[in-house]
Amino acid sequence: MTSEDKDSNTMLDPLLIQESGEVYRNPTEVQMSQIVLPCHANHCGELSVGQLLKWMDSTACLSAERHAGCSCITASVDDIHFEHTIGVGKVVNIIAKVNRAFTSSMEVGILVTCEDLYTDKQWKVCHAFATFVARRTEAGKVQLKQVIPRTQMEQMEYSLAAERRRMRLIHAEIITDLLSSSTAQLGECQEYHDAVPAERTRVESVELVLPPHANHQVSTFGGQIMAWMENVATIAASRLCNAHPTLRSIDMFHFRGPSHIGDRLVLKAIVNNAFKHSMEVGVCAEAYQGGEPLRHINSAFMTFEVLDSDRKPCTLPRMRPEAVDGKRRFQEAIARKKIRLDRKYIISCKQTEVPLSVPWDPSNQMYLSYNNVSALKLMDNRNNWVLASEKNKVRLYTLEENHMLCFKVEMNVSVPAEQTFHLLSDLRRRKEWDRHYEECEVINQADEDDTIYRVAAPSVTKGGKGKDFILLASRRKPCDSGDPYLIALRSVTLPTHPPTDEYTRGEVLCAGFTIWEESSSVTKITYYNQATPGVLPYISTDIAGLSSSFYSAFSACSQFLMANKDSLAALPPSAL
Repeated sequence: MTSEDKDSNTMLDPLLIQESGEVYRNPTEVQMSQIVLPCHANHCGELSVGQLLKWMDSTACLSAERHAGCSCITASVDDIHFEHTIGVGKVVNIIAKVNRAFTSSMEVGILVTCEDLYTDKQWKVCHAFATFVARRTEAGKVQLKQVIPRTQMEQMEYSLAAERRRMRLIHAEIITDLLSSSTAQLGECQEYHDAVPAERTRVESVELVLPPHANHQVSTFGGQIMAWMENVATIAASRLCNAHPTLRSIDMFHFRGPSHIGDRLVLKAIVNNAFKHSMEVGVCAEAYQGGEPLRHINSAFMTFEVLDSDRKPCTLPRMRPEAVDGKRRFQEAIARKKIRLDRKYIISCKQTEVPLSVPWDPSNQMYLSYNNVSALKLMDNRNNWVLASEKNKVRLYTLEENHMLCFKVEMNVSVPAEQTFHLLSDLRRRKEWDRHYEECEVINQADEDDTIYRVAAPSVTKGGKGKDFILLASRRKPCDSGDPYLIALRSVTLPTHPPTDEYTRGEVLCAGFTIWEESSSVTKITYYNQATPGVLPYISTDIAGLSSSFYSAFSACSQFLMANKDSLAALPPSAL
């Protein structure tokens, strides 16, 4: 098992020993174990992904209902990447738990592992996040109780769930904008004489929703709909390549409306585009009863590969899109592929594998912003910090892990949290209290929450060159009263601002502030930094105990905040 698999198993480990010696188990956790039988498998002897999706949805739904105390329905599922196939005779183990509850919806984390009973080996198959909504009761809309994290892992998932929710809410709008701008730049589709016509891959199938397909509230199981969609998508992919395809990933999708017993579910699929080793299949599910018009239930994009005998991806035939809509789908598939690569590159990497500086452009803004905030939240949730020094209630902590040195500085100020957040959010004002910020300018205002700055810092040696940094600053207000304000910083690269001879380009992997409201007038500020070679020279003497310049800087920060506590809230750079 890889270290990543171990991390994922720890995250959803159902049994943990408390300090009292008692075994703690998350009250929302539900486990399912299924042995894969021939009736669950395709003709290659591998578990049908549709069947796996049904099991995952059922397990997650039971977890959601355990927390909500009422029936729940699947609202959406985030991107799923299937790392391995599962053969007949293997055991599928699924663990689901509620990471966080909002007003009437909740995020459920799902971990799927495979177990070989003869060798006692286990490996991760996939990890997913689904959103469930509690159904209205006779008394009206459900108000869900809050999840109370008990362990460090639960606290981390609780914190990250708020950022994932933010990404879901803006996902559809951002993807639409990206597709519009990307397809406009792609031009005409190239024609190949040996290409397979897309029309050949078109599939349409109808299913009658019967009681076994529905829950006790007569709503069709989301997993059942996903399984039917996977079935027609697999047929479409097979028609392109004349071979059995393997489903590798499903993009984030939302259920747009409910389906019930008695519905006729019409499922349509077509290959949108074929790349060298993968193809994208678009799937749509619509429902009707009697003579009523079709209701749109769901749409999804699935990526397939064809594997050879050595489990290596085969080269796929080219395809020829249909006129008009087919060409639009063909070009949008190219844009979505780039978005998937950005997402995998930025989000799927472990923090120690993410490059220091990632190129920024509109297609990866959402994922870079998510990675930026998530990295800061992960650092905030560490509980093994060591106090290095303290002076007048300004505390410096260090943490060395995986050959990485991190530090944090903590202090309290008598300034309201929201005002503190506004004053620290605009990095252009940081030079008023931080001597390391010699210059700071806004070079790209991505949106209200994300700004890119160029920061210049003086040299730490006499006569040496200064350093400059291109920083993405991501601001977040609390999702609810139990969350802090966040200002996350990380390096990005912009073609318009390459390194210059005047400065040495420095890089920041993860830095930023968490701002906690202790009371209406007292705020706890914590500054974090994952020290990189570009940052270390500025703080090495403090960490070694040879200097207390950190105290001077944060004492100046406190004075800056106090001097501006009654000023009007700072405007975001976009408003200036």
